[in-house]
Amino acid sequence: MTNKNQYTVGKEPFYQAQGDEVMLYEAAYAARLPVMVKGPTGCGKSRFVEYMAWKLNKPLITVACNEDMTASDLVGRYLLDANGTRWLDGPLTTAARIGAICYLDEIVEARQDTTVVIHPLTDHRRTLPLDKKGELIEAHPDFQLVISYNPGYQSLMKDLKQSTKQRFTAFEFDYPEAKVEAQILSKEAGIEVELATKLVKIGQAARNLKGHGLDEGISTRLLVYAATLIKGGVEAKAACRMALVRPITDDADIRDTLDHAIAATFA
Repeated sequence: MTNKNQYTVGKEPFYQAQGDEVMLYEAAYAARLPVMVKGPTGCGKSRFVEYMAWKLNKPLITVACNEDMTASDLVGRYLLDANGTRWLDGPLTTAARIGAICYLDEIVEARQDTTVVIHPLTDHRRTLPLDKKGELIEAHPDFQLVISYNPGYQSLMKDLKQSTKQRFTAFEFDYPEAKVEAQILSKEAGIEVELATKLVKIGQAARNLKGHGLDEGISTRLLVYAATLIKGGVEAKAACRMALVRPITDDADIRDTLDHAIAATFA
């Protein structure tokens, strides 16, 4: 028997609301509506879902989707052991049985023939057929499905089918406005707001280069990394180069542009 407590979010995750998303999510959960969270890398999608699971006091099962993930990885499979074969539930099945929030992170990374298994759980049926086992699971009343993805990486090969998209309510996230983002950095890394504001300025400079040499701007997550390094005693310019520039580009010109922005900010 699965223990719900192992999936409980025990400590309140820090989350800075940007609008009415907390209230809207609560309304979606009250109706057990499936939720889609869209937004760029490192903008707080996963933290938001974790915070809502904590706030609602519901277990959370997170799956990091990838292109090698099969339907069996989600729903379960038979395994061989000393006594013969036994069935092992996958994370989606476990969540449906115990009434957890199941969070499929970056769902477009999974193959489309894998994601179709979620369809019966996202409409009036709220069921999950285990064809290999010959069982039809009726989802626990507390079960909810949440997915996330980054629309910036959409392509013909990596996008959700309309038949999947139209089964979900959706939130569209973006990086916070400068003042809010500085508050997040200050809280997360324990640094002064003045320093956090300088880091946010560098982040915004990089985001302005998206589509002009950068596929993706500097995320809030990377800004927190830089702030953490500085808090730990690393010199500010070195911390910024390490956490903000080197991870996101190998282009010498873009790197130099961002290095100059760092030098000017921390002159």
